Amino acid sequence: MASTLLLALVFVIDLIAFALAVAAEQRRSTATVGNDGKQSYCVYDDDIATGLGVGSFLFLLLSQMLIMVASRCLCCGKAMRPSGSRAWAVVLFITCWVFFFIAEACLLEGSVRNAYHTKYRSLLNNHPSCSTLRKGVFGTGAAFVFLTAIVSELYYVSYSKADDATINYGKGKDTGVRMGNI
Repeated sequence: MASTLLLALVFVIDLIAFALAVAAEQRRSTATVGNDGKQSYCVYDDDIATGLGVGSFLFLLLSQMLIMVASRCLCCGKAMRPSGSRAWAVVLFITCWVFFFIAEACLLEGSVRNAYHTKYRSLLNNHPSCSTLRKGVFGTGAAFVFLTAIVSELYYVSYSKADDATINYGKGKDTGVRMGNI
């Protein structure tokens, strides 16, 4: 019951992170060249995409923290019985972290670059170069948020199956290798 609730909570948080990343891609800053007679300058529109990107970054970070705390980050906890579920848990754990780092890097880079507006002015009729965030940075972040969400959910399910299958040594059971015959 608790694991189902956790998976639902993580899914909702990942969904919010994805929606914010998609919204950030759609609301990237754009620039136009303004002219006051003597000088040309860059005029940037509102900067809402930076806030959306940072929000997506934080929601994805929260989601990853919840999954890792619930699974004790795979390495801090009782040993799991060797099985297919444990093997899948290890593979999905590594994949989850790789996708997470790529998503976070895209969201952070997009937010920082979107917030940076050059104050470059040009004399006479030369048009300044108004740099803006390249299209697709937040979109790539959104794609990796989606992949991280799927893989982290699968990781937790595999971890739960492997964790439920731990070896229980009862009273009088042999727990080691016999070395007496050597």
